[in-house]
Amino acid sequence: MRIGRQAAPACSDPDEAYFPPDSVTRRVNGDFPSMLVGGLGALLLQMLHPLAMAGVADHSSYREDPIGRLQRTASFLGTTTFRGRTEVAAAIGRVRAIHDRVIGISPDGTRYSANDPELLTWVHAAESHCFLAASLAYGANRLTPFDQDRYLDEMSRVALDLGAVEVPRTTRELDTYFETMQPKLALTPAAVAARNFVIVGPSRRPHEMATYGLLLAAAQSVLPGWARRRLHLVPIPMIDAMGVRPAARVLAATLRWVVTPTAR
Repeated sequence: MRIGRQAAPACSDPDEAYFPPDSVTRRVNGDFPSMLVGGLGALLLQMLHPLAMAGVADHSSYREDPIGRLQRTASFLGTTTFRGRTEVAAAIGRVRAIHDRVIGISPDGTRYSANDPELLTWVHAAESHCFLAASLAYGANRLTPFDQDRYLDEMSRVALDLGAVEVPRTTRELDTYFETMQPKLALTPAAVAARNFVIVGPSRRPHEMATYGLLLAAAQSVLPGWARRRLHLVPIPMIDAMGVRPAARVLAATLRWVVTPTAR
């Protein structure tokens, strides 16, 4: 018997849905296993922006409630992916209200705000890259180059509605964006602490640690090479990389069977 959560049905009206039923976004974001891998990868990638990391360090409860933070992020992703315009507008309004309170000064004396369009673009770009890369590596759907560009174009809508201004809308634009961001990125002490927290994981049970370790390896595999180097992650030897991907695909298939999709 499959196990799943009860959820409200997805909005099926193309005129009312934030993303219509035939969108690439629903195909990609509706695959729970690849989103799990991509979400973990995005957490690691986002750490490299010193101001984004300062906001997390000063205002986030990721240490005290990592599961709750993950659930809230997943809830927002699910709402924007599958719900109607009114419900999504309300969710975006709540996030913007939270962002209004996330302001401060980073350790180097730079002021930051979670509503800064540049930071919103960085967080969005990191998520979009990792979600797309995880879908290509571990997802249930085949994505053509056209599909990939369409996904980034569709997903840009969320970032723009949150307050971002210039958002990459194609894979080429995303690659160019990351190149331009290189001088602004760094592994700060706060990022080291967050990276180590993510690497250790939230559980100490042996079977959960083994599963988490595989998810973490899969998440590292979807990061750009420069990001893995910047994060000082242990390189995965070629023979291990060849083993990680097949094993992670088996895990993804198992999770896909066990977890009933929340919306289709």
